[in-house]
Amino acid sequence: MMTFYIAVAFILVAAASVAVAPRRATVDGFFGGQGVSGSAPGLWTLVLSQVTTWIFARSLMNAAILGYFYGMPGTLAYAAYYGSFLTGGYIVARIRAQGGGSVQDWLGARFGATGTGTYNVVIALRLLSEVFANLLVVGLIFDALLPEAGAGTIAILAVAVLGLAYSAWGGLSAALRTDVVQMLLFLVVFGIAFAALINSPDFDLGAVLTAEGSSGARQGWILLAVAALQVFSYPAHDPVMMDRGFIADRKRTTWSFIHAFWISSLCIIGFGMFGIQASLVGAEYEGQLLGTWATMFPGWVWALLMLSLLISALSTLDSALASSARVTVEELRVLPRTLTGGRIAMVGFMLAGTALTLWGNSTLFDAVAVSGTASMFLTPVLVAGLVFNRDIPLWSYLVSFAAAIGGAMAYFFRDSAALSGLLPEAHKYDQLLWICVAVLVIGFCAVALGLRQARVAPAE
Repeated sequence: MMTFYIAVAFILVAAASVAVAPRRATVDGFFGGQGVSGSAPGLWTLVLSQVTTWIFARSLMNAAILGYFYGMPGTLAYAAYYGSFLTGGYIVARIRAQGGGSVQDWLGARFGATGTGTYNVVIALRLLSEVFANLLVVGLIFDALLPEAGAGTIAILAVAVLGLAYSAWGGLSAALRTDVVQMLLFLVVFGIAFAALINSPDFDLGAVLTAEGSSGARQGWILLAVAALQVFSYPAHDPVMMDRGFIADRKRTTWSFIHAFWISSLCIIGFGMFGIQASLVGAEYEGQLLGTWATMFPGWVWALLMLSLLISALSTLDSALASSARVTVEELRVLPRTLTGGRIAMVGFMLAGTALTLWGNSTLFDAVAVSGTASMFLTPVLVAGLVFNRDIPLWSYLVSFAAAIGGAMAYFFRDSAALSGLLPEAHKYDQLLWICVAVLVIGFCAVALGLRQARVAPAE
């Protein structure tokens, strides 16, 4: 019966999303988010859209899982990635001050087609991982609801079709409007579940805040260090966030990033507390915590948690598809800048993401770690070029890019025979920290050497 109620509630959320999607779509609205009248989105539309696309289902689950194993340090480590709203807002402001209309504009002006091409490869992989990871959580939820019926695969396909249907209807303009409804519903649903958590008899706020998790806090602190190293470049490789940084005036955009930071951080920490509480009461880890929570909480609280995850998954899918259309059509230019061109791009990304999900990979945090490491080629480039306005030679950019991609692949294939001997024998998160440090050292050295050569060149 609980499964029926969750399914009905989710169908109603989906119906509401379709209802608020624009009835008419324009090319500028599809790719640029403008309303039918050509107006830019308001402040709170931007804020709620930023938040709901960043506290997506994978993020909520990651915060809770890291909280379960590593206590509050684990949850804080994941919450630290939401400092990306502050660093991302800064990056957007600097690019706009220098006359750029996107990260691609800024890179293209300095490194030509090579700069934009390498960047677009990274963000295409990022978008693909967002589609994959959110569909994966949908499958996990319905497998937990109906473990014997193969409901996960059916749910993945149904949500993929549904998300594609209304996303292809209006593109970014549809995503912005549906994000508002979905975020408000999420806040209500999750707020009720969180209130039930903190009012439960065995909840102790002091114990939660000082918890070290079922595996000890050390790896949580390691991941916090990793997040600190990645947080400057991380937002720049997220097209969903960057797309929303260039569609409204500067003041409205700046405040949208600030408000999105504190709202999303609180949501992530709040959801992480569900994982921490599970470890404190000694609940056994089951089904990526979905099964664990089913044994811990009353049925209605568990249902609200599942519904909040489903809402967040749906809200991210439409934004990821809207950004995939813009990247494919406006940046890669492999399809015409028409509604049809954008919709074809969406279909391609949804098919690829669904295929990856059905392939069977269920590691949620690895997608964040890999894409975050790959994005780190931007850190030395943005620090030198954007912050200090220095000219960086192309070879320095390419060395930094190669180091970051190599580091990302090293972490992803860390268990392979070829790489296991090259990485230090340590926990995978210790290995990740060493990889991130190495990527930054190589990138900054390449940029510093390139700047030095540029200074001495005239004297020769």
